[in-house]
Amino acid sequence: MTTKKSAYARAGVNIDVKMRALRSAKKKIQRTFTAGAVGEIGSFGGLFKSPGSDMLLVSSTDGVGTKLKVAHMAGRHDTVGQDIVNHCVNDILVQGAEPLFFLDYIGASKLSPRMIAQLIDGMCKACMQNGCTLIGGETAELPGLYPEGEYDLVGTIVGAVHRKKVITGETIRPGDVLIGLRSSGLHTNGYSLARQVIFNVAGLDVSERFPGLRKSVADVLLAVHRSYLKPIKALMSRLPVRGLAHITGGGFVDNVPRILPEGACAVIDLSTWKVPPLFRFIAEEGRVTREEMYRVFNMGIGMIVFVREQNAVEAVEVLKGAGENPVVIGWVEKGKTPVKLVN
Repeated sequence: MTTKKSAYARAGVNIDVKMRALRSAKKKIQRTFTAGAVGEIGSFGGLFKSPGSDMLLVSSTDGVGTKLKVAHMAGRHDTVGQDIVNHCVNDILVQGAEPLFFLDYIGASKLSPRMIAQLIDGMCKACMQNGCTLIGGETAELPGLYPEGEYDLVGTIVGAVHRKKVITGETIRPGDVLIGLRSSGLHTNGYSLARQVIFNVAGLDVSERFPGLRKSVADVLLAVHRSYLKPIKALMSRLPVRGLAHITGGGFVDNVPRILPEGACAVIDLSTWKVPPLFRFIAEEGRVTREEMYRVFNMGIGMIVFVREQNAVEAVEVLKGAGENPVVIGWVEKGKTPVKLVN
């Protein structure tokens, strides 16, 4: 008996294989932990106790993925430089950390001064916006390893948070409210499937206008992965935040459970926000199921905030004051299933 492949798997990315590999490697990785290690593998960022201090260092490494293929097609590389910084900032932010410094890796078959300049300009712009130092990196020319004219971009961030202010999700309880913060597009996930649908199935070109929007395909697909540092800092300064989930690779299905305590179920009401046209186009043109769409993409919600029910109204107002357009998207209840998608 053969199992039908998901649309994402047919596009070249199998989320299930990735998750199995991570689970099998977890015990091996934890054997490397020294006295400073805090927590377990699987969080958005890794925690490490600074010797002789109550501050915890929080780190994360990530890449831009096949969004770089779109940047190469469009000949525009400044936005992906911002993407890598903001993505990493968000990953440590979910544990309450503010960024300290950032390092990058750029590998290419042949280095282009124009491309390198655009990437660095983008990273510098995002670092300044997030109050983060671009402290160094590595630029490598590796002919034969990368396709001609293409490159890879990876970043590592280190931030800090006081040990008493770490957000772990452990205090999340039934009755808590989920508040969604809007995304700015695909961010940096799901591009293997998005490219297959948009370019191969729909036959669009990067320079033409995206159907139903007043922007080009390149503008839509290269929209910067936004940072949530400013609004979340504003919220944390006013109210206790019980949990945060950055909706990246794995969508809602795989990211929300990463911060839920055992026995808690996050119920997400899909009728509470309007899914942006880009995601509807991918679903319709690619004939992608609803379940897979919410496992691959952010669907218009890039960060989820968990607060106590009695704090929900004030939390929404604080976020609005920080320039957000937040929406209450669900609640927490008891249950064995970590995430329920309802409407």
